[in-house]
Amino acid sequence: MKFFKSIFWVLYRIWFYILVALPIVVLFPILIVSILKESWYPFFFKISRLWARFILIGMGFNVKIQREQIPEAHKSYMFIANHTSMADIMLMLVTVKNPFVFVGKKELAKIPLFGFFYKRTSILVDRSSPKSRQAVFLRAQRRLQQGMSICIFPEGGVPDEHIVLDEFKDGAFRMAINHHIPIVPITFGDNKKRFSYTFFSGSPGQMRVKMHKFISTEGLTVEDTKRLNTQAYDLLLNQLHAFNS
Repeated sequence: MKFFKSIFWVLYRIWFYILVALPIVVLFPILIVSILKESWYPFFFKISRLWARFILIGMGFNVKIQREQIPEAHKSYMFIANHTSMADIMLMLVTVKNPFVFVGKKELAKIPLFGFFYKRTSILVDRSSPKSRQAVFLRAQRRLQQGMSICIFPEGGVPDEHIVLDEFKDGAFRMAINHHIPIVPITFGDNKKRFSYTFFSGSPGQMRVKMHKFISTEGLTVEDTKRLNTQAYDLLLNQLHAFNS
């Protein structure tokens, strides 16, 4: 039985990469045009949402989204979520309709095809470089001035499989305070079980999402960063426990 499960997991992983690459290859000319100007990013974002939905459906993931509050159109937000799966990017794109820009680690730019567009549409950060972190703030500011939102997975990396929720970095919260934008906490309940970074794992099934009430940053200063971090962390951790109970 274990042998047949291993065969399934190998084929399932290969199928995922096919689903990721196929729309990019088919739509490559349109995607190239859509990233020629930053002002055309909302069009690229719409295509990205279709790409993400195509992958999730193709993988047999049944997405269930609960929203306690709905983002307003043409308003900027800081979207945050727990990060334990290769499908987190796709699920975030399906969950959020407001055009947003990912802030993520530069290593993702090395992924064939996907990395080409990720590098040109996201804000990449080298966490070992203070200069790079400063550049992130400046690029994010420009994107927010263009009416975009920002998305950050505040755990920073992918935690050990046995860690329910890793410690949050402060960057997302400091940025939200500096730019006076609400924080939208989002909990992904099943991504680790559905499609984690462990190769021999995963299966079709339900993906639960909860978009919590927004956390206001009005009147806050950088001194409130840690408190805001803890508030968001506790909210997501409690929801993860509720999902697993």
